[in-house]
Amino acid sequence: MSDAHLTQRSLADEPEPIDLTEEPIRLGNQDPEDGPGRAPRSRRRIVLAAVLAAGLAGVGALGIAGWRVAQQKDTELSSPAAVAGLQRDDSERARSTADYLRDGLSADIDLDRSFGTVYRDPADDKRAVLIFGGTTLLWQPERDLDTLFRLMTDETGKVTGLREVSPGRLGGVMKCGTTSGEGGDFAICGWADHGSVAMAMFPGRPVDSAGDLLRQIREEIQTRA
Repeated sequence: MSDAHLTQRSLADEPEPIDLTEEPIRLGNQDPEDGPGRAPRSRRRIVLAAVLAAGLAGVGALGIAGWRVAQQKDTELSSPAAVAGLQRDDSERARSTADYLRDGLSADIDLDRSFGTVYRDPADDKRAVLIFGGTTLLWQPERDLDTLFRLMTDETGKVTGLREVSPGRLGGVMKCGTTSGEGGDFAICGWADHGSVAMAMFPGRPVDSAGDLLRQIREEIQTRA
């Protein structure tokens, strides 16, 4: 054994010292760009994907809404002499009643064209159908239909049991309820889409029957460009 002082011993046989650089030591698969206070890249990618998906969904919804408006906006409504088994009543009394309600509708909703017609049921004069409405571009059809029901509340009394029913193949929204008149309670239904709004009264008919009849009438009097 050498008697040399420990500080004088050769280090030739010792292992090389570990070089500690200034680069940080990374554990696991952390991204080098993920620094303190920053979300990991994988998390940022998930958030970005979610935002992109939500944006695409919004664009898709706008596209569908735009297509629906374009499809429905150019609408025409007619008053044929016969519709759904009913006959148009051209008497002065019937025309006066229809005109009164048509004018009331036009005062509340700005329409390009309006109409009002009374249809007589050949099987029962007490089950005549009074229908009135008009055409224009409607951005919020349901809101305008609800406005029309409020108008009828002012004219005939409270509309009760109001509920949505199937609008049929022409789409839009259709609702039915019950109101009262001189002859007692009767069904009242209306529809609205992006090109038209209309309402009809059905004395002597239950709500379900009235909804079915209005769908038939609508399919015969409404056309689109």
